[in-house]
Order: sequence, then structure tokens, then C-alpha cells
Amino acid sequence: MKLSHIAIRAGRLSSFLLDEMGMSAGLMNKLKWGDSLRVNGIPRRTNYPVQPGDVITVQLDEEAPEYPAEDGELTVLYEDDFLLAVDKPAGMLIHPSRSRNTGTLANIVAGYYEKTGQKSAFHPMTRLDRDTFGIVLLAKNAHVHTRLQQVTVQKCYHALVYGGPETDVGEIDAPIARRPLPSLLREIREDGKPSVTRFRVLVRKEKTCVLELEPVTGRTHQLRLHCAYKGYPIMGDPQYGSEESQAFSKTLGLFHQQLCARELIFQHPITDKPMHLVSQMDV
Repeated sequence: MKLSHIAIRAGRLSSFLLDEMGMSAGLMNKLKWGDSLRVNGIPRRTNYPVQPGDVITVQLDEEAPEYPAEDGELTVLYEDDFLLAVDKPAGMLIHPSRSRNTGTLANIVAGYYEKTGQKSAFHPMTRLDRDTFGIVLLAKNAHVHTRLQQVTVQKCYHALVYGGPETDVGEIDAPIARRPLPSLLREIREDGKPSVTRFRVLVRKEKTCVLELEPVTGRTHQLRLHCAYKGYPIMGDPQYGSEESQAFSKTLGLFHQQLCARELIFQHPITDKPMHLVSQMDV
């Protein structure tokens, strides 16, 4: 992948990379020894004096990952030279681990890049639990990922919960802390990190409710834990569900949490284009 920029003032190439193109110092130092940095098509070092009108081009190819690329079904919601947004099904891990090196979203995306001839990598901006499904936004290289981390991304989830809030609109403000090891779960605790979720009721049914959830903060298991704490656990949630919600979930054949990463709203980190991505999945 190539990034191009036209200089409007004189200065060292390094200053354009850092200040105008938003490149990290680490990435610039990694690129400066090859021919990835060019001015008017000619390889240059970072101390090269750039003049107004010069065209600066950066080649941002990434190496193939250590984990295997795999063929698999991939629902692409959006793609350009910099970003890829896909739908992740329930039951799939985002990234390989020491115990599991295959069958993850990263393996499938690596296979997709290989098949389409792209020298791109797997840099997730959004990370979903294994059983949470819906949209995952990926940067295709480290530079775009760094730029994306500087952008405010508004996230919207849909959840099918047991019971429901008394009001149609509201906010849950409850600090979250990690339970003592070896547990990987979280809990509401006074000494936890500040955690806020906004909610809106979309549909009310006899025993359940569909909520629109907006995580103001991004704590691990935040939405699942906040809903359970307020008395309306997410249906199918095996960790934070109540006995009643788990029993009713089984009668409906729901064996994983009914939580969908539904929408992402943000400004494109490279083109500044307003982006509104919507999952094809829902609860």
C-alpha cells in the first residue's frame, strides 16, 4: 500500500512524515533504511531536504503473519486501501493465541489478503469477545492503525436482555474491576475503573427487551456486566446471566450471549471521510 503527500513547504523529509503524515517515530525509523521512502519517485533518507511541490510517497507493505492463512467465509462490509470492516460470527476468536493458532478471524483475514494479493496485516481497532458477534474494524497496516487510534469511534451495540430497564433511555455508571486471579471475569466494585454505558430501549417484549447500547468507556465485558448489574442480563450469557435468564435462554435455544456490535461511526483516519458502518447481523 502506498501513501502520497504533496509538500507545501520546504523542510526535512522526517518532519513531513512525523508532522504532516502523522507517522510514528518508530515506523519512520523502521522504513528509513530501505527504499520505502521516496521523493518524486526516488528513494531518499529522512534527512533529505524536501521542496514545495515535491511528491512524498511511502510504501507500507507488511510481512506475512506467523500464524497460518486460512480459507473461510468472510463477510466484508467495507474495504478500501487502508481499512477493512467485516462481520465476525459468534463462537470465533479475534486473534490466535498460544493455545489456538487456527480458526480465528485473523487466520481468515490473512487468507483473504493472500487470495486478493494484498501485503496487509491484521490490526483490529475493535475487539469482540468470542461469542459477541458483529462488525470488526481493521487497519491494514501499523501506520493506519496508529492514526485510527487517534480517531473517536462511536460504537453501537444491540442486545437482547432478560427483563429490561424501567425507563426507555438512560445511563449505567458503575466501576468495573477484575476478579481475583485465576478468574478472567470482571465485577462491579467501588475501587474499579470508571465505566459508563448509555442505553435506549428499541423493543419491549413480555420477558425480554432489545436494547441499543453505547459504551462511553471501553472496559472488558462492560456491556454484559452492566446489564447484569442493573438486573436485565443479556440472554444466553453463560458468565453473567442469572439463573432465570439462563433457563429462559435454553428454552429459546440461545447458548451464547445475544450481543451484536451493530454500528461504527467515525472519521476516516486517512481521507477524513465521515464513515457509518452497519453490521448485517442483529439480535
